[in-house]
Order: sequence, then C-alpha cells, then structure tokens
Amino acid sequence: MLFNEAGVVDRLTVLDFKDLPAGKTKVTRFDLSGTDCTKVSRVLINQATDCTGGGIDAAACLKALRTETRSGIAFGI
Repeated sequence: MLFNEAGVVDRLTVLDFKDLPAGKTKVTRFDLSGTDCTKVSRVLINQATDCTGGGIDAAACLKALRTETRSGIAFGI
C-alpha cells in the first residue's frame, strides 16, 4: 500500500521484487505511473504473494524481509 502525505491509503499495488539475494543489498526500481513520489509518505508491505522453493515455508519470505530507507518515506511490514 502507498500512503499519501496525509497518511491516507493512496494506492494498493503488487510490486515484483524478483530474487532477493541473501546478505546483499538490492535496489529495485518500480514503475508507479501517475504517482507523485513527493506525496508518498509511507509504504506498507502486507504480504509476499509468492514464496516458493524446496523446503521453504510460505511465510518465510515475509518473515525474513527487513526494510530500510534513506529517504523521507517510511517503510513498514
């Protein structure tokens, strides 16, 4: 979910992070057409829509996700 500067949900979206390598920093660009990024105050990650692999628990991806930002946009899980 993307929240606007007033803290109100502005958009529900699915973002494809592709492969997230263990122990590495990954910077990913998303096309959020029509979104004024200066008005995005917060990004909330509700769920991982696909977490599959041999011996991997379906909830493992979300549990292992750690967020960090160097911008004024807050990220939450």
